[in-house]
Amino acid sequence: MTAATEAASLENLRVLYQSDDFIVVDKHWDLRIDSKMWFCHQLDFSTSGALCVALNKAAAGQAYRCFKDRTATKAYIALLRGWVEEENRTIEFSIGKTSTEGKAHMMCIEGRDGCENPKACQTQLSVLEYGTYDGEPATKVLLEPLTGRTHQLRVHCSAVGHPIVGDFTYSLGVDDAPYRMMLHAHLLRLPLEPHTLQVTAGDPFLPYVDPKWLPQRTLRTAEVAVESLLDSVAAKEEQLEKEKKWKKAEEERRKGKKKKAESEEQKRLCQDWLSEWGGE
Repeated sequence: MTAATEAASLENLRVLYQSDDFIVVDKHWDLRIDSKMWFCHQLDFSTSGALCVALNKAAAGQAYRCFKDRTATKAYIALLRGWVEEENRTIEFSIGKTSTEGKAHMMCIEGRDGCENPKACQTQLSVLEYGTYDGEPATKVLLEPLTGRTHQLRVHCSAVGHPIVGDFTYSLGVDDAPYRMMLHAHLLRLPLEPHTLQVTAGDPFLPYVDPKWLPQRTLRTAEVAVESLLDSVAAKEEQLEKEKKWKKAEEERRKGKKKKAESEEQKRLCQDWLSEWGGE
């Protein structure tokens, strides 16, 4: 057993980033963290990877706005059961809470019995590698949640017929052989002011970490996939900045036009008054 597959301890809790406002840790897959503090976001108990904690109220507010406005970027690495045919796809299923007896705290897609208050959700999936896990077909993927809903990635992957390896809950207890659920928060990017917070937590799904995972064909590395994702994010942010500047310029133009109109009106009224006064 390697250090990465062992149970959680203080020794294997790594700090990835730290400032006066935030600390980002590489959460262990076997670690539950109380989310009543100023956490920027949450990770499921069995999910590993980059977890951000705000160290003061102001920082928490900044981070919250990033998630609320959907300017935060998150990307996860996962091993899925089976070979995913589409190399790139957007998964779109509305997700709601399950009211079915015996499935407390589970989520489900719209149309399933007991699905309550479903909300539209999107996940971008990109295939990284095809291989096998413990002799069975498996696919390593990069998952980008375009929306934020509880258990979104787990539910979406299960809904397209490729559940996450080791997901005990959404396999209804069937997938219980792996030592963990193979879902890892790899990238977290928050466009904060004055500096963007961007952190990656290394890929734990490698043969020397877990020999049961044997890649057979690589389409792209996680690094290349993340670089492409960040290029896309940068392009969007540049476009948003251009739109913001255009709106500001347009607002200034309208204000200037209004002031000019008001000035012309004041000048006319003054001339009328002078004309009337001079005629007395």
